[in-house]
Amino acid sequence: MGFSCFKSLLVIVFGAFSMLLSIPVFSQHENGNNHAEKQEGNDEKKRKEGFNASEVIFGHVLNAHEFHFLDIGEHPVTIPLPVILYSTQRGFTTFMSSRFEHGHKIHNGYALLTEHSIHEMKLDPKKYYAGDIVAVNEAGEFDPTVNIYDISLTRNVVQMLLALIVFVWIMLRIAKRYKTGVGVSSPPTGSQSLLEPVITFVRDEVAKPNLGHKHEKYLPYLLTIFFFILINNIFGLIPGSANVTGNIAFTAVLGVISFIVILFSSNSHYWGHIFNPPGVPLGVKFILVPVEILSVFIKPFALIIRLFANMVAGHIIIICLISLIFIFGQLNPVAGWGASPLSIAFTVFIYLIEVLVAFLQAFIFTMLTAVFIGQAFEGEHHVPHLGETAPETHH
Repeated sequence: MGFSCFKSLLVIVFGAFSMLLSIPVFSQHENGNNHAEKQEGNDEKKRKEGFNASEVIFGHVLNAHEFHFLDIGEHPVTIPLPVILYSTQRGFTTFMSSRFEHGHKIHNGYALLTEHSIHEMKLDPKKYYAGDIVAVNEAGEFDPTVNIYDISLTRNVVQMLLALIVFVWIMLRIAKRYKTGVGVSSPPTGSQSLLEPVITFVRDEVAKPNLGHKHEKYLPYLLTIFFFILINNIFGLIPGSANVTGNIAFTAVLGVISFIVILFSSNSHYWGHIFNPPGVPLGVKFILVPVEILSVFIKPFALIIRLFANMVAGHIIIICLISLIFIFGQLNPVAGWGASPLSIAFTVFIYLIEVLVAFLQAFIFTMLTAVFIGQAFEGEHHVPHLGETAPETHH
C-alpha cells in the first residue's frame, strides 16, 4: 500500500513538471511561424547562454585537460594540467592548460575546442569533440595541414597514476608490517585488519574455487586487478574527479591483459574442445566450432563492456538528476525549487548504490577473469558420447 502511494506521488510530481515543460511549447506554436523565425536567433543565443545539460554530462564523462570542480559566477574553479603536444611540422610544445583559458584563448598556435568553437570553425562534430586540441593559423582558423599528437597528462591519466601510487603505497605498507611480524605472530592492526578479510575473500571465494591448486600462481594478478579497479571506482565518486573506469580505453587495456593471461594459461585440451568438440555429431561441429572460436574473443569483450557500461551509466544518471534542478529552474524558479528536494533525494540514493557498484564491479571483473582462466587450463576428463552412459563410480 505504501509503495503504491509512493509511485502515485512520483507520477503526480513528474506529471506536474511535464506540464510546466509543455507550457512554453504550446505558447510557441500559438504565436505562429513568422514570430518563431524572428525569434530564432535570440532563442539560439539564450540556449547557449543558459544551462547546457549535455555539455555538463559529457564534460564529466569524457576526458579533459583539467579538473573542473565548480563555477563561481563566470569563473570556473579548476586545476590545470600539463599539455604536451607533438607535431611533425612544429615539434614538441609544452604548457599548462590554463593558457587556453577554458577554450577562450589561443596559445602557441593551438586552440582548445568547445562546442561553440567547433561550430565556428565548421569542423565535423563526428570527428572533433569538445576538449580536443587543434592547430590554428595566425588568423585563428583551423589549420588541417598540421598533424598533432596529443600526449598530454589528462585528468584520466593523472587520476589513474594517483590511484596507482595510493595502491602501491597501501600494499607496501601492509607488506612491511607482515615482515616485522605484525599480523603473523600478533593480530593485524590498522589497514591490515581492514584489507586482510578482503584479500582472504578473494583467495577463498574467487581464486580457489575457480583455479584449484594453481590459485597461488594467479592470486597476485587477481588481487591487483581487484584493488586497482576498486580504488579507481572509489576515486571516481569524488566530486570533480575523473571517472577513469568509465573510460573505454581503460577497460579495454584491462580486458586485453586478461585476454593475454587467459591465452597463455590455455592447454591443448582447451583448444581441442574448441576446434573438435567431443561427443558432438560432425554436422553440428560446423556450426559449433565457429561459435566456440568467437567465444574466445567474446569473453574479454564482455569484461570490457560490462565494467565500462556499469560505471559510466551511474555517473550519467547522477548528473542527469542534478541537471533537472537547473533545467526546471530555467523554465520557472518555482519549478526549480520544487524539483530540488526530489532530485537531491534520488541523487543521494543513486550515489549510495554507486558505492555498492564500485565494489561489485571490481569483484565481478575479478571473478569472471578467474573463471575464464580456470576454463583455459582445466584438465582432461572423459566426456561420454551420444548414447554412451557415464562410468559408474565405486566407493
